[in-house]
Amino acid sequence: MERATFLTGEFRHTVDDRGRVAIPVRFRPRMAHGATVARWLDGCLGVFPRDAWDSLAERMADLPTTSATAREFVRFMASGAVDVDLDGQGRILLPAYLREYGELSGGEVVVVGALSRLELWSPARWDSYRRKLEDAPEEIAERLQELGL
Repeated sequence: MERATFLTGEFRHTVDDRGRVAIPVRFRPRMAHGATVARWLDGCLGVFPRDAWDSLAERMADLPTTSATAREFVRFMASGAVDVDLDGQGRILLPAYLREYGELSGGEVVVVGALSRLELWSPARWDSYRRKLEDAPEEIAERLQELGL
């Protein structure tokens, strides 16, 4: 992936009463050809640019159907995924079931860049998650070493 395509940063936006959320301006070019919103890990929603979703979907399709873990993950992701397009104001519409999953019932939402995708977090969940990470730098360093970073 080219550096210019990485999605990074943290932004606070709102979910309106219709379930629309504005994608930060700097991310809109990556979403110009559409995106897929899906349940994601840790209680947030993932917003995948079309090419990133296609790549993930291909990898999921190649998982062994004999693996219960693989079947569960594919069901979790595919059953909650919906294709979206930016409207004229750079917003996407989040279906009610995804807003419920992410606890995004209106009001503020935290948009987090996660390199190949955006994540949409309820402020309470994000603040708790971020604090947990910030309070344990040694543990994070050990995990990163296990990953080879």
